[in-house]
Amino acid sequence: MSAVAEILKPQLTADKLINSIAYDEEATRALALEHCNRTFESLDPERRVEWAFENLPGNHVLSSSFGAQAAVSLHLITRVQPDIPVILVDTGYLFPETYRFIDDLTARLKLNLKVYRAALSPAWQEARSGQRWQQGVDGLKAYNEENKVEPMRRALRELGVNTWFAGLRRRQSESRARIRYLEWAGGRWKVHPIADWNDRDVHYYLKRHDLPYHPLWEHGYLSIGDHHSTVPIHEVSTIEQTRFSGLRRECGIHEINLADL
Repeated sequence: MSAVAEILKPQLTADKLINSIAYDEEATRALALEHCNRTFESLDPERRVEWAFENLPGNHVLSSSFGAQAAVSLHLITRVQPDIPVILVDTGYLFPETYRFIDDLTARLKLNLKVYRAALSPAWQEARSGQRWQQGVDGLKAYNEENKVEPMRRALRELGVNTWFAGLRRRQSESRARIRYLEWAGGRWKVHPIADWNDRDVHYYLKRHDLPYHPLWEHGYLSIGDHHSTVPIHEVSTIEQTRFSGLRRECGIHEINLADL
């Protein structure tokens, strides 16, 4: 029986499914990944996380920006794997409320926090290049690359990551509307357990588990990043404009190609 036919068998087990990803045949990989994503459609987020730990290769990590609704993914995933490394990329420009939120959740959930930063301090970068987030698309891209993308790539390499959990949701923005539960590249996996959740699902989870929103949430901050380029929703027309004046919605962290690590 061909590898493709094996994947299409109804009784395909998780082990066979994962092993099929390793085949060189492009069609086989595509079918196996599609099967995984269809399987996740029928699972709740708790079971998606359990399945990923049971079947996807370690080392596992969770990334978090400690944004508005970050407590959901932090709680959901550490309930299954309490000591999972939690990667935080610190630009040095986060809101004071964010740093306190990080401290509070780290203590409350006993997080295994791993903080990564750019090689140069914010002050040194500004002395060399000025405030690049105010220098158009190219300046913003360079700022994000040095302060967000490079530290995250370094974290994934140094921690030897094979499976990366992230709390991205399709309802968060147009740029995330088509994210899948599972992505695969170069033998590494990315998992979005709550990809299909809306704000109501998030609210009920936080309430059920007595978890907090980011303290700036009640002030209209729906997407929270650096203090110099984040504004509340009542100051703009769309959620995309709450970050980087609408020039970019994504900083590049979640566009990292796992095959290139």
